[in-house]
Amino acid sequence: MTITMVEVFKTNVKHADHARMLLDQIHNTFGDYIANFDLDDCDKILRVESHNGAVEASHVVDIIRTMGFAAEVLPDELPQLASA
Repeated sequence: MTITMVEVFKTNVKHADHARMLLDQIHNTFGDYIANFDLDDCDKILRVESHNGAVEASHVVDIIRTMGFAAEVLPDELPQLASA
């Protein structure tokens, strides 16, 4: 059974050409990651998926920072359960 791990990042990437450049670098560095941007989202979301273990979030952030952009991991938000 394969477990898929996903990490979501808030970035300051605004242009599609910058996003493509960053995605190329992420895919070249981590051949098994599937990454994409949602530049229409207010947080300029980068979503990174791995089918071979955890996403190395600190390395992804380092790549983005090295290329002149900012990124931070968005915390998981669990829905609040209604109390009885």
